[in-house]
Amino acid sequence: NVWCAAGKGTFSTQEVAYQVQAARLADIVTHRRLVLPQLSATGVSARQAKKQCGFEVVWGPVHARHIQEFLNNQMNATADMRRVSFTLQERVELIPVELGNMGKPTLYLVPALFLLSGVGQGIFSVGSAVSRGATALIAYILSIVAGAVMAPALLPWLPGRAFAIKGAVMGAAAGALLSALFAGQLAWLEMLALTLFIMAVSSYLTMNFTGSTPFTSSTGVEKEMRKAIPAQAVGALAAVLLWVS
Repeated sequence: NVWCAAGKGTFSTQEVAYQVQAARLADIVTHRRLVLPQLSATGVSARQAKKQCGFEVVWGPVHARHIQEFLNNQMNATADMRRVSFTLQERVELIPVELGNMGKPTLYLVPALFLLSGVGQGIFSVGSAVSRGATALIAYILSIVAGAVMAPALLPWLPGRAFAIKGAVMGAAAGALLSALFAGQLAWLEMLALTLFIMAVSSYLTMNFTGSTPFTSSTGVEKEMRKAIPAQAVGALAAVLLWVS
């Protein structure tokens, strides 16, 4: 999205100037005004953009649905056009994107889950790989649902400011659900391993959702990642060690 691209520098002053010049926009239009989305202001300097490409930057509305009204109103934005929202509907609309990003990692992770599930005191068991692997797969699915579906939907109501913590909380709830489903079928260490695994994956996925939100800063995200990723890695490693022990 625009906010994420501006924060990462891909929607920048230099990129805007380059695109204007590459498209030879000055030869196509007679005016020298460029309407940019409001949320790109974190990455674009209006003053520098005018110096580099000769076009005056006009900050447009937050949402694309207001563009026509904005233009009809002589490029004067109303308070509603400037208001940044992140409603339940807007968060849910982003869930398919988060799920789509899991496609490639899943291709590698699922076979690894089955292989690790076969490791035990007898070195390797095909039967254990299938039976325990199926349980691990269910845990993985729950972690995706927790971190990429439920956490974004319930974002304002989950405890903690850090997205990684919100995801871990949602993962703990999913782990409790798994423990209830498999009560009496798995040893407590196996339950603990799967819960740690779910929490680590869910925490990471929810933290990754920061790039889709309009109220996180790039510096804040970097600070959170420096703290959260090592913790997530430790949790995942502990889960693997407990699962194969």
